[in-house]
Amino acid sequence: MTENQSSDQGFDPHRALVSMLLEKVQQDPYPSSTMMDFVEALLRPEEIPAYAAVLLDKIRNDTFPSLDLMVRVRDLA
Repeated sequence: MTENQSSDQGFDPHRALVSMLLEKVQQDPYPSSTMMDFVEALLRPEEIPAYAAVLLDKIRNDTFPSLDLMVRVRDLA
């Protein structure tokens, strides 16, 4: 953690962690179930649309979309 983050009253560790993990899920062509389980355990209701959009984008852009990803989106709905 940088000095600015630790001293910044507005720093939200939860938001920073979820944002970082969403970025990793988005960048990884085949994100691990463990990472996605961790993200889903952390999600607040207002964060669900961003996560669902990341998963839907992966499904949309894959010739043979992962059943796991489709089930996860269904469960978020």
